[in-house]
Amino acid sequence: MTRVLVLYYSSYGHVRALAEAEAEGARSVPGTHVDLRRVPETVPEEVRQKAGFEADETPVASPADLESYDAVIFGTPTLFGMMAGQMKSFLDQAGGLWARNALVGKVAAVFASTGSQHGGHEATLLSTQIPLQHFGMLIAGMPYAFAGQKTGVEIVGGAPYGAGTIAGADGSRTPSETDLSGARFQGAYVARIAARLAGADWQEEAA
Repeated sequence: MTRVLVLYYSSYGHVRALAEAEAEGARSVPGTHVDLRRVPETVPEEVRQKAGFEADETPVASPADLESYDAVIFGTPTLFGMMAGQMKSFLDQAGGLWARNALVGKVAAVFASTGSQHGGHEATLLSTQIPLQHFGMLIAGMPYAFAGQKTGVEIVGGAPYGAGTIAGADGSRTPSETDLSGARFQGAYVARIAARLAGADWQEEAA
């Protein structure tokens, strides 16, 4: 079985909806086991409640879990043009994996939710890929084979760098069917790539 982890942080449910679609897409590929997990919250509960954050009962992952998967798909909201601090904190704790080259050769992908089309959507997708490349992971985007991202008749999230959605400044816009279809496409795309690469001994080849 190819093992895929969909790992995300979500405050208001937009990224979680995309994460569920990514997992659905990955599961559509025969021989794929998919886990859906979130990164730990760092915001105090009192602040969460005042800000109207949505409750989320999805199990929490730890950085050590990443080593157990052939591919990891990371989802994050855009905060001030970059990934959420919760996701960055999680990645910052994976130094032990980096030191052992434990993630080298694994597939990685990124998806994001952003308040506006020009509020850092592509910047978040691209900048989140940077630490993943430091880990030695192989980046999969969302190629134009997913034709939905070419439409000009509606607002769509995502880019060739990854799936996504535009939530609106007040967060009232939920992911469209095009956005969710893009996430499903990316999930399946990642699972297929991971299946082809699974079993390669990257450590031995690098020696």
